[in-house]
Amino acid sequence: MLDRRTAPLIKDAIEYTLELKPYTKYILNNGINVYSVDAGAEEVLQLELVFKAGNWYENQHLLAAATNHLLKNGTTHKTAFDINGHFEYYGAYLNRNCYNETATISLHSLTKHLPHLLPVMREIICESVFPQQELDIYKQNSKQRLEVNLKKCDFVSNRLIDEYLFGFDHPYGRYSSAAAYDALQREQLLQFYDAYYVNGHCDLFIAGRLPSNLFELLNEHFGNLPLNRNDAVKITHAIQPAVQKKYRVANDSRGVQGAIRIAGHFPNRHHPDFIRAQVLNVLFGGYFGSRLMSNIREEKGYTYGIHSYMQNHIHESAWMISTEAGAEVCEAAITEVYKEMERLRTEAVSDEELLLVKNYLIGTILGDLDGPFHIIGRWKNIILNELGDSYFNDSVQGIKKVSVKEIQELANKYLLPEKFYELVVV
Repeated sequence: MLDRRTAPLIKDAIEYTLELKPYTKYILNNGINVYSVDAGAEEVLQLELVFKAGNWYENQHLLAAATNHLLKNGTTHKTAFDINGHFEYYGAYLNRNCYNETATISLHSLTKHLPHLLPVMREIICESVFPQQELDIYKQNSKQRLEVNLKKCDFVSNRLIDEYLFGFDHPYGRYSSAAAYDALQREQLLQFYDAYYVNGHCDLFIAGRLPSNLFELLNEHFGNLPLNRNDAVKITHAIQPAVQKKYRVANDSRGVQGAIRIAGHFPNRHHPDFIRAQVLNVLFGGYFGSRLMSNIREEKGYTYGIHSYMQNHIHESAWMISTEAGAEVCEAAITEVYKEMERLRTEAVSDEELLLVKNYLIGTILGDLDGPFHIIGRWKNIILNELGDSYFNDSVQGIKKVSVKEIQELANKYLLPEKFYELVVV
């Protein structure tokens, strides 16, 4: 019987041994790599097709996003209504998303319905027709949303800070416009679709309670498609950052709140500093108890929340500080951000504070390993970034072992005000 008179021992999260459940890899007849995690208590699964079809590969602005969005809006044999009705009938959810380097088609479904859903997913991959009426509706709706969003200071600031960091001609710095939507033509979507979906490069990630004949099902429906016949296209884009570092933009003459973005270039995940810098980032502004939150929210009351993070890009990254504050205190908030940078450069953090941050990070990872969908998400990130199977363990050890001295050295290397772009949009 449990002795409730004795308090249980407190164990720090960093004392736990974390293990990422390994994936099983299959290769379909046409070379598609399938990464699977068979786990979970419920008879559900998540399947995601990842194509190298993000805006990194487009030769016209918004082409990748429009193509991806309209994939399920009509095929040779089915209308958009038919496609949506089919997945709803089986209680499944089909979604698509376009990112900078990749584009995805994802399915959430009961395991038993997979044989009924894969044929329609195949049809979307190789028989989408992009009806002109659907494209016209997409352009109209997108321009209306854009018009509304352009009145929001946070939306405008997110667009502009990326342009300052990477240049408007770089995929990371480019943003939408009404003219770019108007310029989209059906023939261009068909050409992009043929090059990067029908004849493109694809990886498949699947997790959940998987059927025993999974490989046969996937091979039947996807294994004979003309995918992965050639190596993925290698495309490079030059970064052209803005020369000026400080910007103040008046977006709404009646605005009472300003969006603050402070950002600087940072190496991607392959850099040896990246893992340890994640600890510094959490300490600086990456969780509710961070230095920025304690100062600018709790002590000064300038904002409801302020956060810092590393952008999730494959080729390049950036260190971003983001908040919204009253227009009259934006400049004061920026001053406090730089003060916290200086504190981290000049004053060593205490062992107690560093331990708290390490426990928070390890605890977050523990939470992220709860369930097969989170596990395959971790593996997808590692595989698409080509980080190697040991990256998860290396990350955990890097968090556990980083020292007070290393934190201060990283702060002196990266948290330098002259390295950051500064933007306020009111």
